[in-house]
Amino acid sequence: MAQTAFRQTGLANDRRTAGEAYAAVDLGTNNCRLLIAEPTPKGFRVVDAFSRIVRLGEGVASTGRLSESAIERTIEALTVCAAKIRRHHTLRARHVATEACRKAENCLDFVGRVEAATGLKLEIINVAEEARLAIAGCAPLLDHRVPNALVIDIGGGSSEVIWRRGARGPESDVGVLSLPLGVVSFTERFGGDRFSRELYEEMVEAVHCQLGAFEDEHGIAEHARAGTVQMVGTSGTVTTLASVHMGLKRYVRSRVDGCTIRFSDVARISRELAAMDFEARSRIGCIGPDRADLVVSGAAILEAMCRKWPVGRMRVADRGLREGILLGLMAQDGHRIRQHASAA
Repeated sequence: MAQTAFRQTGLANDRRTAGEAYAAVDLGTNNCRLLIAEPTPKGFRVVDAFSRIVRLGEGVASTGRLSESAIERTIEALTVCAAKIRRHHTLRARHVATEACRKAENCLDFVGRVEAATGLKLEIINVAEEARLAIAGCAPLLDHRVPNALVIDIGGGSSEVIWRRGARGPESDVGVLSLPLGVVSFTERFGGDRFSRELYEEMVEAVHCQLGAFEDEHGIAEHARAGTVQMVGTSGTVTTLASVHMGLKRYVRSRVDGCTIRFSDVARISRELAAMDFEARSRIGCIGPDRADLVVSGAAILEAMCRKWPVGRMRVADRGLREGILLGLMAQDGHRIRQHASAA
C-alpha cells in the first residue's frame, strides 16, 4: 500500500502548541464529519475526528424541506463538532454543506439555526466546488504514472463522477457529473430490505442510463479499455464494500484507506448483500444497523459506474472533502503538501 499524505494518531497531544490545528466539517445528506489536523513536513497529522450518521436529507426528495427531526439530529452532532474545534484552538476552519442543503427550500433558516446554536457558519458549496475538494482530498492516492483519473463519490442525496484528463492536469481539464441519486434518496425510492435480482438490476439500470451523455462527452470507456485510467472511490459505500470484502468484523480505517478492490468483487458482494434482508445485513459488523438499509442502494450506484467504465479495479479512499478542505487551508498559509503517492 502506498504511503499517504497524512497519518492518524487519535486524540491531540496536550503538549501540542495551541493554534497549530486546522478544522474541516463536511455536512452531507447522510453524515456529519469533522477532521482536525496539524501540518507536518510530509502532509498533516490528524489530532481529532468525529463522524455521525444524521440523515439530514431524509425526506427532502419528496418534501423539498429539511425535517425538524433531521435538523435537531444534525444540530446535536454539530454541537459536538463545535466543542472539539474550540478545544483544539484551531487556527483556521471551514464548514461546508452539500446536496441536502442545496435542495432544501428551508436551508437558509437551517444555517441560521446552526450558527445560533453552535457558532459554526455553514457554507453551502456548489457541485463544482464539492468535486474540486473531493479530488484534492484523494490526490495522495493517485498514481502519477497513470495519465487519467476517475473519482467516484457516492453521497446521500447525490453522486458525483469526476474525470481528470491527465492525473496532474489543471483544474480546467476536469469534468464533473452530478447525479441526483444518492444512498438516501435511492433507498427512499427502492426500499432498504431484501432485493430481488430483477429489482437490483432495475436500480443499476436507473443509474447506468444517466451516465451516457457524460461518457459521450469525454470518451472515458475508450481510455479505460486502453489501461490509461485509474479509478478512486470515496464514500461510505466504497469503504463498506471493501470492509466486507476483507472480512473485517469492524471497520478499520488503516486497512481500508488506500486498498484496492476488483470490479468482479464489487459485483459479487453487491449481489450477496442485495439477497440478504435488513436484519442479516445489520448483523455484519462493518455494516451495522445504521447502514444496513443504505448499502445496497450505494452498491447499485457503484456497479452501474463500474459497468460503464471498465477500469477493472478501484482504489478505496476513506478521505475526500474534509481532507481537501484541510489541504487547501494549509496551502493558503504556506504549507507545502505532497499531493501524490506511488502505486499500490
